[in-house]
Amino acid sequence: MKDQIKITLVIMLIFPSFNSLFAQDNNLGFKKVSRIAKRLVRKKKVPGIAISVIKDGLMIYSEGFGYSDIEGKKEVKPDSTIFRIGSISKPIAAVGLAKMVDAKTISLDSFISTYIPYFPQKKYDFTIKQLGGHLAGIRNYKGNEFMNNKPLSVEEGVDIFINDSLLFEPGKDYLYTSYSWNLIALAMQEAAKDDFETLINDKVLSPIGMNNTYPDKNQSISHKAKFYKKKRFRVFKETKTVNNYYKLASGGYLSTSEDIAIFGSALLKGNIISPNVFDEFITSQYINDKKTYYGIGFQTSFDSDGRAYYGHIGNGLGGYGIFYVYPKEKVVCVILTNCSDPNQDRKLNKIISHIFSELDLD
Repeated sequence: MKDQIKITLVIMLIFPSFNSLFAQDNNLGFKKVSRIAKRLVRKKKVPGIAISVIKDGLMIYSEGFGYSDIEGKKEVKPDSTIFRIGSISKPIAAVGLAKMVDAKTISLDSFISTYIPYFPQKKYDFTIKQLGGHLAGIRNYKGNEFMNNKPLSVEEGVDIFINDSLLFEPGKDYLYTSYSWNLIALAMQEAAKDDFETLINDKVLSPIGMNNTYPDKNQSISHKAKFYKKKRFRVFKETKTVNNYYKLASGGYLSTSEDIAIFGSALLKGNIISPNVFDEFITSQYINDKKTYYGIGFQTSFDSDGRAYYGHIGNGLGGYGIFYVYPKEKVVCVILTNCSDPNQDRKLNKIISHIFSELDLD
């Protein structure tokens, strides 16, 4: 099977048009991957799941399992089913920020007051880089804030926590918080004199060709999945309606597994951002000489088999996903589900292990 995949890759490199044919009939390998995904659906661990893999710039595997709409029996399709991607939105925002850094529109080492002079003075100042790495002391969600269903703007989203004190001196501790990226989005808007949605569309989505990636505005979109949570054993229930527009940068985008895979592939090619700028985003920051395993909008860590990656886990109301970019192997793995955290990381990690096994990259 591994030899069959290798032969297919060679053909795809010689005849690029074969790539689209292969994407439509992607069952030439990855039988163990397919088996695990089918079992997750059959055992009702997830309603639906999409898996897309790119190697050396080519989509070598892309398959959907289960349903995007359980009652309507609509099947998941990796090229068109729109999932809620949660914090996988952060790398998208980070690339927009990196392009602004590259253009010298914004500086990572500048204090937040440089771009948002009306942000209340805290006990300590903090930089854009500290914000991007969750080192600024900004708090995370309280109470039911995660369940917001009001159509708030980016500015109004920052108002939720704008008057709260920092939890620690910036640079002295690490606290993962989506609010830090909400604040970065506002700084980007102010620096560029443009709204965040337009900035990301113009700097990231359109140039890369992410045509199925959208802000989550509760709008009607063709092929958008229904979002579920586990109600009880083997029973899924649609989640409550939430409005995530105010947190576009931290968790407010919708996308397909193939769009996110294309995004990762563009990062590997290195023609979207200057490598000297991007390297800082995918390099772990430190606290007291210890790695945080987080750069600027990117987790920079190792998978369950010890392979180095950058990317992000995404968890939102009715959506969970994995986005891993492996620079050494030139591989991008994306797994998206239409269910709040299904607590199936062991199985999802097993899927990734089998992907590498099929590629003979162990």
